[in-house]
Amino acid sequence: MTAPVVRFRRLEGNADLPIPAYATEGAAGFDLRAAVPDGTPFVLSPGERRLVPTGFACAVPHGYEMQVRPRSGLAVKHGVSIANSPGTVDSDYRGPLMVCLINFGHEPFAISRGDRIAQAVIAPAPQLTLIEVGDLDATPRGEGGFGSTGIK
Repeated sequence: MTAPVVRFRRLEGNADLPIPAYATEGAAGFDLRAAVPDGTPFVLSPGERRLVPTGFACAVPHGYEMQVRPRSGLAVKHGVSIANSPGTVDSDYRGPLMVCLINFGHEPFAISRGDRIAQAVIAPAPQLTLIEVGDLDATPRGEGGFGSTGIK
C-alpha cells in the first residue's frame, strides 16, 4: 500500500527555498520555513503575533488534515510558538501556507528567510455523522471536567 501524497506548489519568488521535508527518518512532522524577503529579517517583539508565509501552497489528500505545530526548540529557547496551535490546513484549502507565530518570550526574536518556523503533521480527519440525542451513555468519569482525574 502506498502512502498518500501531499502535493506542494511553490509560490512565485521562492525558488531558493527547499520543499518542506522530514528532517530524519523517524520524524512525525516535516519542517516549514519562513519565506520572508531575502536580506530583510523581521523582528517578532514580545507579545507580538504575525502571519509568516512559507512560500508554498499545498493539496492535502481528502480525509486528512495538515496540523501545523510549534517547533520545540523555538518554544523552549525563545518562547516563540504558534498562536492557534495546532493550526489546521483542510484538504480543500489551496491558498498560501502561513504560520501564525507569537512571541511569548521576553526578548525580540528575529526571523530570517529559510528559518525553520514550524512543523507539520499529516493526520486522518474523517468527516463523521453528527447527530443530536437526548442522553449520552454513562462512563466512570461522567461529567468531571478539567482536573477531575487528578495529577497522579
